[in-house]
Amino acid sequence: MFTGIVETLGTIRKKASSGQGLRLTIEADTKWSDLMPGESIAVNGACLTVADLSGSAFTVDVSPESIRRTTMGRINAGDKVNLERALRSTDRLGGHIVTGHIDATGVILSRQEQAAFTLFSIQIPKGFAKYVIEKGSIAVDGISLTVNDCHDSSFSVSIIPFTARHTTMGQRKTGDVVNIEFDIIGKYVEKLLLRGREDKAKDVKKGRISTEFLAKHGIV
Repeated sequence: MFTGIVETLGTIRKKASSGQGLRLTIEADTKWSDLMPGESIAVNGACLTVADLSGSAFTVDVSPESIRRTTMGRINAGDKVNLERALRSTDRLGGHIVTGHIDATGVILSRQEQAAFTLFSIQIPKGFAKYVIEKGSIAVDGISLTVNDCHDSSFSVSIIPFTARHTTMGQRKTGDVVNIEFDIIGKYVEKLLLRGREDKAKDVKKGRISTEFLAKHGIV
């Protein structure tokens, strides 16, 4: 689990095919002396496992599913990426709960420089707008951000200068593709509500609930 607070940037030093997947070698700008093989690390928001270490660089394997669902397949040697290590029980939850399981990719529709911040408008695939609420949380390339406003197929976020300097968002431009993870709380609520409706429908179909039953219990 992660918080969406990027710890440091990294540079892709090598990209190689590995079966149907990929193997990426990443050099972190900050050297982590206690990083160990087997640890989870978020790379542009995608949860990956550290396979090997070499100085300040580490290697991760990217599965075909991750290539399909994220921007990992678009990354090239020399590209900068956002890095965050997994949350420890003693850490502050400065952002929001981020799983590192990317839901979809979005496309930057516009970038507007304002007086003290940068406003991004991001398009998302059909069917995902229901998970986006005004002033709610969303992870863009692993960065915990607050939604300014939302529409049927897009939303906007504001980036403060600190975030622009310390993450990849400072270099993002119109047309760039980014990883999107929607707030997990909303997804769980949706699942519970849908399951509840399905269970009720089954009960009605089986005759467990009738008009007489509802009247008897003061529901109708």
